[in-house]
Amino acid sequence: MAQAKPHLPEKICAVCGRPFSWRKKWARCWREVRYCSDACGRRRTRKLAS
Repeated sequence: MAQAKPHLPEKICAVCGRPFSWRKKWARCWREVRYCSDACGRRRTRKLAS
């Protein structure tokens, strides 16, 4: 079972506006992370191209 991790930093997704928490895979690039998921990252790219 997953444990609650209230001590992790959070950010707001630039596309969907939902809050998301720090993940281990983002340990080295947390400052650059802007999107909560790959899907939101792709959606942002599509909006810029249109």
